Amino acid sequence: MSTRLDYSQLTLMDALDLATLIEVEAFKRYTQFAEQLGNRSGDDAASVFQSMAVNENKHGEQIAERRLALFGAERPKVKLDDIFDVEAPDVGAPSQNMSPLKAYWVALSSEKKAFAFYDQALRYVSQPEVKALFEELRDEEAEHVQMIEAIIAKLPPSAKIDFEDEDEDAVPNSEGRFHPRT
Repeated sequence: MSTRLDYSQLTLMDALDLATLIEVEAFKRYTQFAEQLGNRSGDDAASVFQSMAVNENKHGEQIAERRLALFGAERPKVKLDDIFDVEAPDVGAPSQNMSPLKAYWVALSSEKKAFAFYDQALRYVSQPEVKALFEELRDEEAEHVQMIEAIIAKLPPSAKIDFEDEDEDAVPNSEGRFHPRT
């Protein structure tokens, strides 16, 4: 997780643009993962990643609306190239047959990473309004961590099982998961 920004120089507009881009980056990465894995059922790892993409997009839109209300169409100074992996899950995180539980672990790690980013950035922020925004965003990331932990705690045992390779000799079991013919 990194940025090329001097947090002490961030204006509120810059901070809102940064926060929006962090959500955009995470949205793009989760969407990429969902497409890479492809859906097998409504409760697979791709579905988890698609759900996270929807959440990141929604959060990004909320921040962008706030920015627009305060600053209108003024051109942003912060660009997507200024950040890397702040909240986005690690590029190599998904595996083709990963379980939904493992997908939630990836999401949990990303939310913790975002919390740590805002928490650490607060040390360098000098403007009170930027500090207040980063505290708010950090607290929202803490809520996201708690939300994902609660989801993980409620997952059925079947969510912990990796999908097996599907081939022409595979047959679905009673849960719809594929297993080799015996």
